[in-house]
Amino acid sequence: MSNQAKILCSGEALIDMIPVESQTGSLAYQPCSGGAVFNTAIALGRLGVATEFLTGLSSDLFGEQIKASLAESGVATSLCKQSQLPTTLAFVKLDNGHATYHFYDENSAGRMLSIDDVGPVPASIDALFFGGISLAVEPCARTYEAIAVRESNNHVIMMDPNVRPGFIQDASVYRARIMNMLSHCDIVKVSDEDLAWLMPSIEGLGAQVDELRKAGPSIILVTKGADGATAYLMDNREVSVASEKVEVADTVGAGDTFNAGILTKLAELDMLDKTALKTISEEHIAAAMAFAAKVAAVTVSRKGANPPWRKEL
Repeated sequence: MSNQAKILCSGEALIDMIPVESQTGSLAYQPCSGGAVFNTAIALGRLGVATEFLTGLSSDLFGEQIKASLAESGVATSLCKQSQLPTTLAFVKLDNGHATYHFYDENSAGRMLSIDDVGPVPASIDALFFGGISLAVEPCARTYEAIAVRESNNHVIMMDPNVRPGFIQDASVYRARIMNMLSHCDIVKVSDEDLAWLMPSIEGLGAQVDELRKAGPSIILVTKGADGATAYLMDNREVSVASEKVEVADTVGAGDTFNAGILTKLAELDMLDKTALKTISEEHIAAAMAFAAKVAAVTVSRKGANPPWRKEL
């Protein structure tokens, strides 16, 4: 496997409509390309990793904006399914700095992605990444689940469910999907809040991690915000790293950038291999987490999901 690993990010790309004040003082909205999986792909591209993106992409003006945003960060879109369906829009309402979202997503290009739209993943792809709200809305959630299951024998699979309860229509269906995907993953990144939601009947982080281990991932990464992150490895080893101390502008895109940092460093260490991840050394996983914390710290130090370019590090 080459150190120039190729990573395929599969999931949502949308337009965040951010409220701004117009020159006349009235409320206006600025369209910004976004989405959790989109953010991870952008971060990977900026860190110099050969990255592909897979989603349902609209041919409308917002779809063209998303495509251009990805290209500017070096992310390829040749595997995307393009259609005339509209782009998902997320209107943001800010109340004392707290953001709430109003989504316009019915029959959107991204949401309607079908498994019939997705061919086999090229052999040149070393790892697939899944996550975000694309795992919570139908029918695309079923599509991404099917891709992960289908491709798990031949590619490293990483997932960050990034649980957003407001998007989940049927909690039991969603939990079943996530647990099925987890059983096909090599790397899982979850927050302590994710674990608490996914396993409401199990109390305590240790017990929740033990339950997750039964699904079989080689590496479980648990992030705890300012308290850093811990990796739980297959043979019961644990490795923790502290978060980088910076002045926080906001935390938008922090977890997405952390995901990109993990994949980038593992690729550089020539560890994006299913067998290698099962026996990864404490030094290698610590290096990956430290790098991920470093790049995420840059993202939180400035407003919005704006991951760093490699030259900024």
